[in-house]
Amino acid sequence: MGEVTVRQATDADLVELVGVLARAFYEDPQFLWSLPDQRDRLRRIERIFDTILRYEALRHGGVQLAEDGQGAVVGGAVWLPPHHWRDPLSRQLITAPGFLRGYGRRIGYGSAFQSACWQAHPREPHWYLYILGVEPDLQGRGVGAALLRAGLERSDAAGLPAYLESSNLANVPLYEHFGFRVTGRLALPPEAPEIPTMWRPADNVSRMCTDD
Repeated sequence: MGEVTVRQATDADLVELVGVLARAFYEDPQFLWSLPDQRDRLRRIERIFDTILRYEALRHGGVQLAEDGQGAVVGGAVWLPPHHWRDPLSRQLITAPGFLRGYGRRIGYGSAFQSACWQAHPREPHWYLYILGVEPDLQGRGVGAALLRAGLERSDAAGLPAYLESSNLANVPLYEHFGFRVTGRLALPPEAPEIPTMWRPADNVSRMCTDD
């Protein structure tokens, strides 16, 4: 595709970014497992991402989006800064209704996923790539790489490592290309998808290539 511009997201971008991320994750293995009913999956994922962005992520200033040459949002990355990967209980109580509306009767699956993420999460200060999504018809065309590159420039400038969970095994090679290495797997039920955890050391030299 043409030129991609990455910038910080603001509250005004919320609705458009939620739509892009929901479409990007519609067939993600984690959501196929936790929200198998395709009749309302997209709507439920939109509610989940709206909750994450509105109440957890945008306030930390680490959300970035990618725009095409016409200014349309084509992807987004949710980065959480050091010490903010898990909200305090007071903030969790604020976000709980949104997650309940999103998962509905499948809330147990969402809770199992969240608990596994918290259990595996490293305690060393780092930037956390919480979410990375690209419009489905533009995946594999450099948008994800542009978002990764922009986020890692920030962690590199601070001399900090980065961490993520890859809910789609197909994306592991892209993350490895940028210096991440698999460190383990989330402890999920046997029927759940395999979700590796990945770590990028602070002394890693980022590959600022244009391909992905």
